[in-house]
Amino acid sequence: MGEHEPATAKEPIATFPCPSCGGQMQFDTASQTLKCRYCGSEKPIEGRTGGDEPTEYELDFTDEDNDALKDWGTEQQVIKCGNCGGEMLLPAGQTAAVCGFCGSPKVLPQGNPGSIRPESVIPFHISKEQATASFNAWRKKRWFIPNAFKKQSVSSNLNGIYVPFWTFDSETTSSYSAEVGVYHYRTETRTRVVNGKTETYTVQVRYTVWHWTSGTHEHFFNDVLIPASGQYDGALLRKLNDYRLEQLAPYKPEYLSGFIAERYSVSLKDGWREAKSRIDGELNGEIRHRIGGDEIRHLSIDTTYYDQTYKHILLPVWNANYRYNNKTYRYMVNGETGSVSGRVPRSPWKITFFVLACLAVAGVVAYLYAQSQT
Repeated sequence: MGEHEPATAKEPIATFPCPSCGGQMQFDTASQTLKCRYCGSEKPIEGRTGGDEPTEYELDFTDEDNDALKDWGTEQQVIKCGNCGGEMLLPAGQTAAVCGFCGSPKVLPQGNPGSIRPESVIPFHISKEQATASFNAWRKKRWFIPNAFKKQSVSSNLNGIYVPFWTFDSETTSSYSAEVGVYHYRTETRTRVVNGKTETYTVQVRYTVWHWTSGTHEHFFNDVLIPASGQYDGALLRKLNDYRLEQLAPYKPEYLSGFIAERYSVSLKDGWREAKSRIDGELNGEIRHRIGGDEIRHLSIDTTYYDQTYKHILLPVWNANYRYNNKTYRYMVNGETGSVSGRVPRSPWKITFFVLACLAVAGVVAYLYAQSQT
């Protein structure tokens, strides 16, 4: 097992009644407190909201079977979409009318979630209204979109979702060997016939000198961020890459009040496999840069990983689908910074005119170059 605190008696189920009127309180993005949606009373969340160093757990794939790590502080139920397969975590008793991922009404309760609770969370800082404004400003700056789409309002159902991620740390020591090629040049004299006369001239001829090299390379990788969600367009999710992980706050169920938390669908083992692949790629680039030379061949790298740790964290995303000309498009807004990633309709006329203009410019450049050579 990873080095976690031993299991104790299960904590009582957390609820968030308003101390003034008894209504249900929800997390408020503006005040960063629990706020009553009925009377407006606010209640601070105990503990610091960011800047604390989150706990890193020793990488142990059996942790997913450890019941002591599955207490989210509130009784959760899994809601699974019959259309896209997405699994949402909602407080017990709360119902979902539509899927937070694809907007489908086909949502079915699935019972106990049985997944590792998050270690840390970045709370929502961007409200639904701010997310909508960010998207509208973003889409009006897109190229090649239809003018009608740019001018009209877009009706979309925005859902605030805490998306699961894994982060991994690891020390690495790599032994490597390779053949390094260094370019050299020599001057050669040659002859040619010009207007019936033979003349000599010199040219610089390149050749490569190869030699073997070897060495070791050490690197500590910190917070390699791997999406643990399988419900999103991966390209869109990766573009929301400006989260400030130094602002991670210790997980508290209060942050989830009023939002959806997605159940991770990428296992800890699969997450580490992807992180290791990313680390290997970065090490390859670093070692090539360290070796130098002009060419490298027969590169062999043997990497040892040690002191591996992980965290399960939740990051805030406003997710939305909208329709234009009977087609569905998706966009996301970073719930911390307001950055936008999405897909928009394209105008075939604008794209065609742009391509024709580029071809015309290329033709003019080619003609001017040809004229200068005559």
